[in-house]
Amino acid sequence: MSVFLYILTYNIIPIFTLITLGYIMGKKFQLDIYTLSKINFYIYVPLFVFVNLYTTTIPFEMLKALVFATCMLVLHLILGKVLSCIFHFDQRMENAFTNSIAFYNSGNIGVPLITLVFSSMPFVINGETPYLNLALTTQIMVLVVQNISTNTLGFFNAGRATLHWKDSIAKILRMPTIYAIPLALILKTLPYDLTKFPLWPAFTYAKNGLISVALITLGVQLSRTTFDFTQKKVYLSVVTRLIGGPILALFLIYLFRFEGIVAQTLMISSGVPTAVNSALIAVEYDNCPDFASQAVLLSTLLSAISLSVVIFAARMLFPI
Repeated sequence: MSVFLYILTYNIIPIFTLITLGYIMGKKFQLDIYTLSKINFYIYVPLFVFVNLYTTTIPFEMLKALVFATCMLVLHLILGKVLSCIFHFDQRMENAFTNSIAFYNSGNIGVPLITLVFSSMPFVINGETPYLNLALTTQIMVLVVQNISTNTLGFFNAGRATLHWKDSIAKILRMPTIYAIPLALILKTLPYDLTKFPLWPAFTYAKNGLISVALITLGVQLSRTTFDFTQKKVYLSVVTRLIGGPILALFLIYLFRFEGIVAQTLMISSGVPTAVNSALIAVEYDNCPDFASQAVLLSTLLSAISLSVVIFAARMLFPI
């Protein structure tokens, strides 16, 4: 119960506070949602990815976790295709549905959640948190894969229904995030410490601003959304994301023979809600934005309950 209350108080309520502010602003003022989404994708997202990658030490053994996260992505993409065929979704809905289950909130919910879990009992020993660094490094591997795929495959999926595949790829190549990733990795190999560069504080400000701007943008989009709580597609997406994700993760954890802290982290991370960016991408491409926004909202709300169950199961299945 304490974990549930903590998640609700320190993760879910702050997130919904910013979404609500965006919703109110969207109702009161004529805010341009497409301008807001471009600010996200052309400024905040690339700098967030760049700063995180540059400042994170990635041990070689964590490559196994990177492969795990990639396999999770592939399985979700396949699952999205299969379910879309079963329920006869058209191309636009198939793309939006697949994005809603394949891309999850590994950053602004996943990272704080992992920090919380491994900074509290029973992982505190003599006032220290000896497992936290390993857990966070594992989570960063998931974050890297999710950031890269969301800003490439996510855009490609959303654009396929309205654009020729060549045009979709051309639009992806105009997104700065795909260049921020290799640039950060290259600069990590150089002897110069980029954090001493005069512009580094500006990069950090942008990185810290992503979560608030993205959530407010989602709120603005929700203010323009016609809610339909009878949409079975939304519930299918939420159930697949919050329950199907941990089940797929459990299969891969046993397949890769992960144990202890790494196994717990990967399972917990797999149960976080749909990424806010999936809704922003839907807005950018006008690809079922109402569905995407509702999937983010409902999965975030219900994750307060589902994540408590996943955390408990992870502790029981993979003791340290």
